[in-house]
Amino acid sequence: MTDTQPLYALILRTDGSFEVIDWPKENHLPILYKGIGCTHVDAVDISPRLSMWIDDSGLINGSPVNRAATILYAIHQEPHQHYHGDVIITGGVDREGETLGLTNNEVASLIDFHLTFIPFRIPGQRDRRES
Repeated sequence: MTDTQPLYALILRTDGSFEVIDWPKENHLPILYKGIGCTHVDAVDISPRLSMWIDDSGLINGSPVNRAATILYAIHQEPHQHYHGDVIITGGVDREGETLGLTNNEVASLIDFHLTFIPFRIPGQRDRRES
């Protein structure tokens, strides 16, 4: 991977929707706060190459369970809790402790997982003819 390759993060929302966002090389906190919709975040290590950022008070403030985040964690590690609220999935951490973004292939794999395991209704084409 070269330094010029764009990196991304993936927002998994509690309603089953998702969004791919750009992941800059620095100044991550404002992106995390905005993407998750919170003011305090915590990192959950899913694997050495995958991190999940959660609302630190999501369980306390009554945020709904994020089924996608909970399943993603359980596929990689023994589950010990449900995750609440919207989450952001990023890459692992480099030697300097900086959070890495996801490559195109990593984002594509996560989206494929998401669409396979999470029941998310994709609207069909509407029939505009009058009856």
